[in-house]
Amino acid sequence: MSIRDSLRLFEVHPAPRRADGPTAVPAAPTGAPDDPILGHAREVLRAEAAAVHDAAACLDGAFARAVRLLEACTGNVVVCGIGKAGIVARKISATLASTGTPSHFLHPTEAMHGDIGVLRGDDLLLALSQSGETEEITRLVPHVRARGVPIVALTGRADSTLARAADVAVLSGRMREACPLGLAPSTSTTVLLALGDALALVTSARRSFTPDDFHARHPGGSLGRQLMRVEDTMRTLDRCRTASVADTVRQVFARPLPARRTGAVMILDGDGTLAGIFTDSDLARLFERRTDAAIDGPIGAVMTRHPTTIPAGTLLRDAVALLESRRVSELPVVDAAGRPTGLLDIVDLVGLVPPELVDLPAPRAA
Repeated sequence: MSIRDSLRLFEVHPAPRRADGPTAVPAAPTGAPDDPILGHAREVLRAEAAAVHDAAACLDGAFARAVRLLEACTGNVVVCGIGKAGIVARKISATLASTGTPSHFLHPTEAMHGDIGVLRGDDLLLALSQSGETEEITRLVPHVRARGVPIVALTGRADSTLARAADVAVLSGRMREACPLGLAPSTSTTVLLALGDALALVTSARRSFTPDDFHARHPGGSLGRQLMRVEDTMRTLDRCRTASVADTVRQVFARPLPARRTGAVMILDGDGTLAGIFTDSDLARLFERRTDAAIDGPIGAVMTRHPTTIPAGTLLRDAVALLESRRVSELPVVDAAGRPTGLLDIVDLVGLVPPELVDLPAPRAA
């Protein structure tokens, strides 16, 4: 993998959209042995997609009241469920936590054996049960109410025990599971998950959650890389090579190098603003052209004036795009007054690429 290729890991690619709509599925060739398998799979996906679509159409004031309760919560949104709904509850809790709403998961059975002690008066309980009659949930609810903790229910039935006990019940509605037997939670868990995501993301937006907030909670992985800023990886000014416009080229390159070598010298005016840049490639060209006298002349006479720069605070992915488009290897980072605060070196970006992706074997010929 080349350095340029590795930089493309910072690029954000939009999800492809088909010309005939986001939900369109290409037709399978008739008579293919996989037709029954693919046909059944499409039935499952379409059934679940239709259920989510119906849930969106049926949203009412209860959803808005639930969002307001989540928004007003000053403690944690404690999410609970059991079985498949419990797995969905864990995911919803993780989404809440990563989008600005403190949250954790509470197992309803463990809650009845001491873990209910994690609930505080400023918390909120988000309980998931499609039937609204899940024994472990309905046994827990009275104890939660006794603590004065508000309850938001995600459930399918307005007349269920859970819905009637909750402060607000957001209904997923009655539906048939996509399972051929109509039993295994599938359509219902998809809708519960979608409703939980909607609650989390609408609440996040109302709390004015920003990309910086998200990055603070999600510094790792490809999402973290997309939200890094140039300051996260640039070489600060004290670790860069700098010179004044009057210094000779020989003087500049006779000085000790910083701990990590960089291929560029930033040339500063008397007021500390960036006057230009001089790279190793510029030095090589002086030798190639046999302009030896320039070695003992001022570096300001042979530097590149008005080099490409990038403002401090820029997203790293935007800086990478600029490196790529301008075909440069070093990018000075400047403040609002034009004073350099550091240097982004293409070599440093390679260190951000996962090691397993750097030495990929070449694809074998077919």
